Amino acid sequence: MNMMNKIIADSEFDTSARYARCIEVSKRINWDIDVDVIRGREFDVSEKFLPDTLSKVEEIKSLNDDEKRFLSQIQGRTYANMFGLVERFINTKVLEIGQDYSFGDQVALEALIRFSQEEIKHQQLFRRIDNMCEAVMPEGYNFVPQPNDVAHAVLSKSTWAVLALTLDIELFTQTHYRDSIDPTENLSPLWKDVFKYHWREESQHAILDELEWVRHDATVSVEERDQGVDEFIELVAAVDGILQVQAKADVDYFVKACWRVVEADEAEDIEKTVLSAYRYQYIFSGAAHPHFGKVLGGMITPAQANRIHSALNTIQ
Repeated sequence: MNMMNKIIADSEFDTSARYARCIEVSKRINWDIDVDVIRGREFDVSEKFLPDTLSKVEEIKSLNDDEKRFLSQIQGRTYANMFGLVERFINTKVLEIGQDYSFGDQVALEALIRFSQEEIKHQQLFRRIDNMCEAVMPEGYNFVPQPNDVAHAVLSKSTWAVLALTLDIELFTQTHYRDSIDPTENLSPLWKDVFKYHWREESQHAILDELEWVRHDATVSVEERDQGVDEFIELVAAVDGILQVQAKADVDYFVKACWRVVEADEAEDIEKTVLSAYRYQYIFSGAAHPHFGKVLGGMITPAQANRIHSALNTIQ
């Protein structure tokens, strides 16, 4: 075996080992929604859901502590629903690319099947969480985007763009839990457990997302990759459109359910902060993740990177 063939063989072995490792970890950390996560508990509205570092509620000086806590609960409910939303299209894409292994690498196929099964479980979990929030929160909350409609729109883009967005999401999931949710003590223990168990499985999904994106990138032409960059930018813009609509819906709900009159100018200021928080949560925390930049940077040209950066700079 010459040196080049050995390098290729070693690379393939390493990749196969990473799929196998994801299977081993998936089996070891597997959890049940009722037995491990919910455990017969209910949400307590005397507790915050989303930590201040994500919700930015402490930046809203017009709100008292009770109002900040309520706004954190609204954002926390939306946070769970947003993950249920994105996992609809992520699962569909995973099932699609898994077909590439039907008559090939059965280890990779098993890893992606387990990925899909876990994403379905996560969607079930987040539907449960929304129903449990509904039971203890005032009437009138509305999660505006429809998962199937969003999934169809996202999946109309190239696989390159969808996998780019998927890795972005999986990585900010890790960052949010490790840097904000886990170290924050004054959160609902139930809400915190939901995202602890979610994080455990998503850690493996991020590895698989990267493997599949890199594998797919090796098959596309220069022109197809350039189109993928444009479509990734379009997807980020579409996410921002969703965030603008949901931020307005969440603040409208807050204003209607609040136990005092919230004037229009104050509501406008609250909405600006909530939108800023959502943009950080779902766009900038992923785009700025060092590993996302490393993987993306290994695929694209400086000019393409500038296009992405310029597009992000327009989101203010």
